Amino acid sequence: MSDLDDLAERVGDALEASGDVLAAAESCTGGWIAETVTRRAGSSAWFDRAYVTYSNDAKREMLGVSAETLETHGAVSEAVVREMVEGALKGAATVAVAVSGVAGPDGGTESKPVGMVCLAWLKSGGKAHAVTRHYPGDRAAVRRQAVIGALEGVIDLAGAGGEGKNA
Repeated sequence: MSDLDDLAERVGDALEASGDVLAAAESCTGGWIAETVTRRAGSSAWFDRAYVTYSNDAKREMLGVSAETLETHGAVSEAVVREMVEGALKGAATVAVAVSGVAGPDGGTESKPVGMVCLAWLKSGGKAHAVTRHYPGDRAAVRRQAVIGALEGVIDLAGAGGEGKNA
């Protein structure tokens, strides 16, 4: 069993125990969060949907991220992932995660270097919690670490009954 298979098992166990249902809003991970959680058979009991919103237009149209937030803060920002996670929390979902980042190898700037990833989590009735992390490595390594960080935050959030402890 790979570490991502193990992570899918732990996410499923946490969501089943809490009675929560997950949605994901992904940018730099390109659907990898959804792919990871659906590795577990029976994931349809606790996984509702995923949005892959790579472009700013998709973030606005699918998740309701405001043009003003995108213009002011840029797509890779805690402000944007907070709006993404709020937009993802619809349908049957009670817990959501959002990710946007600079996976590289190009696209980084001095203020937003390659490896910078913003993540947010939200549980129904709670307040969105966002963090910025800087992951080392190439594009694949940054994206993989973002998936792991995002899902570890989901486990914390489901287990905490509110805002995640380590999210």
